[in-house]
Amino acid sequence: MQDSDASGSYASPPCMAAEVAPDYFDPLAVDPAQARDVARWRRAERARLRAMRQALSVEARDAIGQALSWHLRGLLAARIEPLRGRVLSGYWPIKGEPDLRPLLAELHAAGVTVALPVVEVKAAPLAFRRWTPDTRMVRGDWNIPVPPPEADPLFPDIMLAPLMGWDGAGYRLGYGGGYFDRTLAACAPRPFTIGIGLQAARLASIYPQPHDIPLDTIVTEAGVQFPEEVQR
Repeated sequence: MQDSDASGSYASPPCMAAEVAPDYFDPLAVDPAQARDVARWRRAERARLRAMRQALSVEARDAIGQALSWHLRGLLAARIEPLRGRVLSGYWPIKGEPDLRPLLAELHAAGVTVALPVVEVKAAPLAFRRWTPDTRMVRGDWNIPVPPPEADPLFPDIMLAPLMGWDGAGYRLGYGGGYFDRTLAACAPRPFTIGIGLQAARLASIYPQPHDIPLDTIVTEAGVQFPEEVQR
């Protein structure tokens, strides 16, 4: 939605690319061998970061969720005006992801229309259904709670994207299903996208491939991390 220090980790770089130049990677490269190396590296990083996140104590997770909510609240107030009446897509936390549900309830109370993503068709862009604190949730793909089919379909102005890892160029390492990238590629206009993750999940690079789409900004418990000019 975590390892490596604040400056990033160069462990196990695909194709030894980072040993040539740690900050270099050709996002247009489509060499099959390189793509396989990147996919293998990403699988290993996902497992490592997930294990780190799952090892956090309940107290640490609560503190991270509260700090993230505080920074996200400030970012939304500064960047989105007016916020009332906008559609914001959140997420239902799984596998140790930061829990922002109290903030979603607060935004709902403030007049923001909150939606949650839903997989309605496999390997296709996500759909979005309206959510309120009173919504009766049902089980969706991977048993993730989602609003029921009769909930209002929505199109988000703002999208929160939970991530496993992230890099300084704004790229997101997700779970590997490609749903967020497919959704962003299909959206017109594109929503303002905010990556949500842990500070310790910063990587030197996710080695972006042609299908990867950078986010507009990334927020961790330490604050806004990307773009660097708005860090605080």
